[in-house]
Amino acid sequence: MALKIAQCIAPILQYGRHQLLQVFYPSTENTQKKPISFLAKINEFKNKLVLNRTISERKCCKEPEENLAAVLHGEGDLRLENRPIPKYNANQVLVEVEVCGICDSDVSLFGEGRLGTDFLKKPTIIGHEASGTVWKCGECVKNLKPGDKVAIEPLVPCRMCLLCKLGKYNVCPNLCRRFAPYSDGNLSRYYVHESDFCYKVPKNMDLELAALMEPLSRGVHACKKAKITSGDSVLVLGSGPFGLLTMQAARAYGASSVVVLDIDPFKLSKAMEMGADCTIDCKKLPEQEVVRQIHDLLGNLPNKTFACSCYEKAIRVGILATATCGKIVIAAFGANDQCLPIMDSFHKEMEIICSIGYANDYQTAIDMVTRGKVDPRPVVTHHFKMCDAIKAYELAANENQRQLKIFIHPNPKWQPESC
Repeated sequence: MALKIAQCIAPILQYGRHQLLQVFYPSTENTQKKPISFLAKINEFKNKLVLNRTISERKCCKEPEENLAAVLHGEGDLRLENRPIPKYNANQVLVEVEVCGICDSDVSLFGEGRLGTDFLKKPTIIGHEASGTVWKCGECVKNLKPGDKVAIEPLVPCRMCLLCKLGKYNVCPNLCRRFAPYSDGNLSRYYVHESDFCYKVPKNMDLELAALMEPLSRGVHACKKAKITSGDSVLVLGSGPFGLLTMQAARAYGASSVVVLDIDPFKLSKAMEMGADCTIDCKKLPEQEVVRQIHDLLGNLPNKTFACSCYEKAIRVGILATATCGKIVIAAFGANDQCLPIMDSFHKEMEIICSIGYANDYQTAIDMVTRGKVDPRPVVTHHFKMCDAIKAYELAANENQRQLKIFIHPNPKWQPESC
């Protein structure tokens, strides 16, 4: 009898504790006359709760409409296609994607049909910097419900290997990369993802900010690897969206002075707008002159350097400009073979650190934004409807245009004036 009562009251505890008092404390007179009615009342209340919850979920979760997706077929061959609504398992959620940013890796894939040494093997949905609204949940999902706004972390580890157990799941040997060219990405109307890698964002964070959590999390991870502390002087190589967000993350961790290097005047002006102390246009400057200017601007050499653009010249300058016993973090993709002044780093006893992706960094990034320590919004320069996704990628691939982060909005209800 006790077991049956426990089974019946479990859903009540979950969905309406305040109602439980009404069930547990009927009048003494009724309890004495009808001792079995107590269990009957619990069952009746349980059924009402389940029915009400089902009706509520149906109101939130109408059947998904067509699933328009941006599918990459090869070099420069991006097409809009209707794809089937993806199926979700017990631990996944179906997300209606509201915003998807274009990353430098997406641009490389669009232009060359490959990402580094990994080639596109079949038509694949592109995109991985996304946010959206939970549409439906698998039966085992506990952390989310339909209607929740989420930022999507596009890496899903095995959770079982030693590296995962050490918290370094970004280098899991069985890592599932949920983006092209490895698998379908999330530049589509609907997308399925593991619920524990969808982060519910607070009410004061809109979905455009949520879509910036992917590049910001990479910056957070790089800062953790560098162990940024109060008073550090920082050099950032590259002022694209990732470099600018890494700069802001370093500020949030306590960096006292930041200098940013790039060859694009527009991007350097954005760096000043977003918190850099000074910038250097190094397009026509020899390495030693760049190092001299950095020293003159800061009064010393930076003790922490972030290579957010891994061209050979940038990393060379980074090694030469970093102070003795300082750290340089390689945080972006570049050519596999490069000619670098390694012995300079040896004589200065520098640390060369590598940082790839993120691991347990999304929530930190969300907290930084909601607490006002970081404002990533200025990196966004353009917005496109889904029907103009091809134009968006063509703009992103044009280095002569004044552009940084480009957003595509898969939801057909989005209007430009809403941004």
